[in-house]
Amino acid sequence: MSTDKVLFNLDSRGVATVTLNCPEKHNAFDDDIIAQLTALFDQIAQDNTIRVMVLASNGKSFSAGADLAWMKRMATYSYQENLSDANALAQMLKALNYLPQTTIAKIQGAAFGGAVGLTSCCDIALASHKASFCLSEVKLGLIPATISPYVVAAIGLKAARRYFQTAERFDVQKAQQIGLVDEVVELTELDASVEQMISTLLANGPHAVKAAKQLAFDVADKEIDNELVNDTCERIAAIRVGEEGQEGLTSFFEKRQAAWLDNTNASIPANNTKG
Repeated sequence: MSTDKVLFNLDSRGVATVTLNCPEKHNAFDDDIIAQLTALFDQIAQDNTIRVMVLASNGKSFSAGADLAWMKRMATYSYQENLSDANALAQMLKALNYLPQTTIAKIQGAAFGGAVGLTSCCDIALASHKASFCLSEVKLGLIPATISPYVVAAIGLKAARRYFQTAERFDVQKAQQIGLVDEVVELTELDASVEQMISTLLANGPHAVKAAKQLAFDVADKEIDNELVNDTCERIAAIRVGEEGQEGLTSFFEKRQAAWLDNTNASIPANNTKG
């Protein structure tokens, strides 16, 4: 599936790439692009052959956030129309955040406004040294409302309190310091960095990776009570006796490649984890 503004590619390894393709507008998004992204994320979520999704963009900027023409239209909307419009963006962000597959944001340049939300919704954010970020909404008398749950989860309350209010532009080093970005590399090395991360992910059990992502969501901020303890025990017991868990353990002790590596180019990782 592809359009002029959003491109989609799926390779033989099960790696999907969704690319914003409006470089002349710094990949700013509008209601049409939001609808396309939502449809693609829903499609990816239902495709069990997809193991990793890379969110990328063409051109100098990752994304300038909301498209100016769209914002001009929204300024004339009624409250109900604005509510509906905001809900469409919120549903797109939710779809991205809760994709069962691992998601990687590939950030080559500026990421403003809603693009900080896109970054926050991805599991892993890899950025070039030229990347910069800004939660610019208050400069327009607005607030970063729909992206806020994901941004606060990514950078923490203290940093969110500052950058939500100041609309300061901050560099990629600061983004890494506050937890928005995971790794920073030279722009010329960004493609290779993404490929290395993909290889790392593909070396792991496909079902285990999905279960591990869901585990992180399910245990976050929970009280460590008997219910949570029992739940985590049940999860590891179930996955150990499952087909993939049995294959992983057996292949490790037999010092051979796990079956799921047969169709990938990933290298065999050192495996000394116990769960």
